[in-house]
Amino acid sequence: MSIVVYTECQNGEFKKNAFEALSYGKQISKDTKQTLIAISINAKDPSILSNYGVEKIISIHNHSLDQFTAQNYANTISQYAKEENVKILVMSSSADSRYIAPLIAVKLNAGLASNVISKPLTYKPLTLKRSCFTNKAYNHTLMKGEINIICVSNNSFGITKSKSEPKIIAADKFSKNDQIKVEAIDRLSGSVSIADADIVISGGRGLKGPENWHLIENLASTLGAATACSKPVSDMGWRPHSEHVGQTGKPVASDLYIAIGVSGAIQHLAGINASKIKVVINNDPEAPFFKAADYGVVGDAFDVVPRLTEKLKAFKNKQ
Repeated sequence: MSIVVYTECQNGEFKKNAFEALSYGKQISKDTKQTLIAISINAKDPSILSNYGVEKIISIHNHSLDQFTAQNYANTISQYAKEENVKILVMSSSADSRYIAPLIAVKLNAGLASNVISKPLTYKPLTLKRSCFTNKAYNHTLMKGEINIICVSNNSFGITKSKSEPKIIAADKFSKNDQIKVEAIDRLSGSVSIADADIVISGGRGLKGPENWHLIENLASTLGAATACSKPVSDMGWRPHSEHVGQTGKPVASDLYIAIGVSGAIQHLAGINASKIKVVINNDPEAPFFKAADYGVVGDAFDVVPRLTEKLKAFKNKQ
């Protein structure tokens, strides 16, 4: 029996969620005394995973997997997990993993729990704490399968390093599905991914137009943050839809979320509710976001944000 962790990559580099999933898997491995195995696909340097306590790394390299398709990735992960006699498969709760996890569950005849936010409460039976109702509540889920898949919510468990000397197995076989063909993939470059960011700076209609987005970008650059926006902003074409966060956009579970000129519609709040610290800057003291925020500034964004950015730059220069 083994604990298998799928470690996500992008352009050959491991995502932050890969290390969190592996840290989670290491905890289960310690608790259950089972072997911890990592699966990586087209990673440039799979040995990086040795910093997280893994005992074996299955490093799959195949050019046919350069472009992500759910069926091909699900086939590949299922195949190697089954060969390792998997008991628990750990994945992140990213968009890609949420897409492939159900497919893997079918292939392995496994139970599936998403949005898991803590280590298992019990192992016999396997009981998991999960967020639900757009992170407004929690539930305890009892898993009864012989094999179970756990998708860990971003920034919920944390990253813990544990040095090891794993055996690295080079592999290239996979079961290809020719029914799906990728025509093109458009990726943003030079920016921090919303999904992986510890800090997210978001703007709304209060910025009055795309020509004022430098306020968001300057603050984000100072903090090393990702930029985001509300749905109306992306609908009006001020910002790309890839930056739209909320219930109908990308979910955010950052350590710090700063909303500037965002009123705080219920759909937006539902998508960012998992963020640990929420800050709002808005000139309307009655904006709904103030009720959900940990900290609020009532003021004009065109006055507050430049001053905040300059103060932060001065603080960083002193360090």
